[in-house]
Amino acid sequence: MRNFRLNIVFMQIANSKIEELKSMLQTPKNIVILSHTNPDGDAIGSSLAWAEILKNGGHNVTPIVPNKYPYYLDFMPNTSSILFYKDDKEGRVKSALKSADIIFCLDFHTMTRLDGLGDIIDENQHAKRVLIDHHLDPNEDFDLMISYPEASSTCYLVALLIESMFGAETITASMAENLFVGMMTDTGNFAFSTITPDVFRVVSILASKGIDIPAIHNHVYNSFTEGRARLFGYVINRKMKIFHNGTVACMSLTSDELKRFWFQQGDSEGFVNYPLTIKKMKMSAIFTEHTDHIRVSLRSRGNIDVNVFAQRYFNGGGHKNAAGGKSFMSMEDTLKHFEASVKEYSREGNI
Repeated sequence: MRNFRLNIVFMQIANSKIEELKSMLQTPKNIVILSHTNPDGDAIGSSLAWAEILKNGGHNVTPIVPNKYPYYLDFMPNTSSILFYKDDKEGRVKSALKSADIIFCLDFHTMTRLDGLGDIIDENQHAKRVLIDHHLDPNEDFDLMISYPEASSTCYLVALLIESMFGAETITASMAENLFVGMMTDTGNFAFSTITPDVFRVVSILASKGIDIPAIHNHVYNSFTEGRARLFGYVINRKMKIFHNGTVACMSLTSDELKRFWFQQGDSEGFVNYPLTIKKMKMSAIFTEHTDHIRVSLRSRGNIDVNVFAQRYFNGGGHKNAAGGKSFMSMEDTLKHFEASVKEYSREGNI
């Protein structure tokens, strides 16, 4: 019953936001839709669905992300419309941002998630900035904030916006497929605690558009490379350390190890969840080495708040049971820092 009440409150709060958003979109605009570095299914799905409904309303829309999404999301409709900042040789990203009337920020809560794109955005002082997101503690630097951390995914929020502003009948099959991908992936295939009755109501609308749910699931979860399968076996067998009386696990992958297994963007997605299948496990982390930093991914069960942990120890954040951050130390020092942080966090009664 608690979750059902949350949905009612969400719809009541959203009404004023929806009216303000409608007012912004009354006449055709140049619009940019941004999402975060290392975009996932929710980031791509929400961006593409929102772009399509706005294009259908007569707006000029450009979806932009800092870098490429994982290869197993290539099947999603309209991905060819996305511009990638790190691969942009022609300056189309900068041109689109400079001429934008509205900049929509989807599936991230602070401009630091955009890496170098933030400086370009700041050059455009006239564009309205609109946040559509479900992460905790959003930055206040937006003209309109449609931010609801209790929502299961940004795709769920976008689906509700489309339904409220334009009607469920305007959702096309391609929008439905993109929205379903984001809702499915950000809820652990509809298994996380953020699931509410209304999520399944929205899923029923998407399913009614004729999407092939088994095919979508197969694309997302069963379309990896041989290298990814071998990397998974290696990290679980050789690199997983369990400590703190069997309740905390950590894994690490250096750049040399990634090269050894022909690593592609997205290959390590989901690895951090696997230790949580162990009965006593409460918290899991994976550390992946990149050119200038180590990416930190954290997951937990129950009341273990990895959002707070990530904020405090790794300059990151996210959700209560799923968060991330960065380390600029060596891998060895990062792992030592993690273990020391777990001990401190535990002494405070948080683990």
